[in-house]
Amino acid sequence: MARSCAVCGKTSFLLTVLKKLRGKWNPTTKQRKYPNLQWMVVGANRVKACVKCMRTANKAKTK
Repeated sequence: MARSCAVCGKTSFLLTVLKKLRGKWNPTTKQRKYPNLQWMVVGANRVKACVKCMRTANKAKTK
């Protein structure tokens, strides 16, 4: 299973971390950031969805 939201398609992205080295900013390391995926029930299926989509779905459900 891929690490992506089943509702909006949000996936990971690459982040360049800047570290200060002797007074200069040095782009040394790269980190991969992943979305906050949680299990959610959509219809009769369980899917992995990001928390932003879960909050939006909960707002629509309560109105």
